[in-house]
Amino acid sequence: MSSTHLKVNFKDTISEVLELEAKVILERKEYLSTQINECVNFILKCKGRVIITGIGKSGLVGKKIAATLASTGTPSFFLHPAEGLHGDLGMVTDSDVVIAISNSGETEEILKTIPSIKRIGAKIVALVGNSNSSLAERADLILSYGIVEEACPLGLAPTTSTTLTLVIGDALAISLLKARDFKPENFAVFHPGGSLGRKLLLTVEDIISTANRNPVANENSNVNEVLFQMTEFGLGAINIVDSRGKLKGILTDGDIRRGLAREINILQEKVNKLYNENPITIRAELLAAEALKIMEDNKVNVLPVVNDYQEPVAMIHIQDVVKMGI
Repeated sequence: MSSTHLKVNFKDTISEVLELEAKVILERKEYLSTQINECVNFILKCKGRVIITGIGKSGLVGKKIAATLASTGTPSFFLHPAEGLHGDLGMVTDSDVVIAISNSGETEEILKTIPSIKRIGAKIVALVGNSNSSLAERADLILSYGIVEEACPLGLAPTTSTTLTLVIGDALAISLLKARDFKPENFAVFHPGGSLGRKLLLTVEDIISTANRNPVANENSNVNEVLFQMTEFGLGAINIVDSRGKLKGILTDGDIRRGLAREINILQEKVNKLYNENPITIRAELLAAEALKIMEDNKVNVLPVVNDYQEPVAMIHIQDVVKMGI
């Protein structure tokens, strides 16, 4: 092996790899979809977990498949076959389905686990290239993508075969997701630490508890009276209510500026001459992401939060939502 500092163009090689792997996936689409459909129904009957096992490159792909299944509503974990032979098979129960990944279907470490898995009572799915292999013969269900041409010119490094395995894993996960009617809020439960979790789990109530502000003025108040409240809360707006405390409208600093352009003595005017009637509002139990979308769609920076009686309980600013990581 030698290295060079010369700039070499590998675009042709890259195109060849992409075209070959894409071609193989599309060629196998029809018969793979039938097999995957059968496997999905097989897994749906399973009362336990889906356990993925594999070694080497197949093991690395298996870890990704297990993670995708687990995050999309199918309880799953990865079991290293070598560790399984030394005690970790104790994680397997008779309610589980084990998906064993091996291109050749002759991986020694996996084959050695089969008798114990059979004795435990778990079902076995063979995800293989060779449907006539030892692993396929011992499985309860076979998922075979057939013998494929690897993108590696030496025919040594698993490339096309691992891509197919990964695609099959994705197809399984998404099919199971749909079968279980898995929703975004379910996904968020499994991802509470990331921005996705914040986006899907946080409600307007969470924003209110962090930034508790509810500027309110009566519709008969003078502009100069409400200016002090608007300044105090720093929202650039105030909820306007009637004598019963129900929301009538919202007054913004923009409304006041526009009033100043028209009136000499605007500060002594009643707010009912300036405020916006029928403002856009939101409920506390709705998602914070919905509040952000409403503000962006309507090009407003604040939203009154109202209860069942149309009484304002808070006002949120677009920056309050952004600070929450939405």
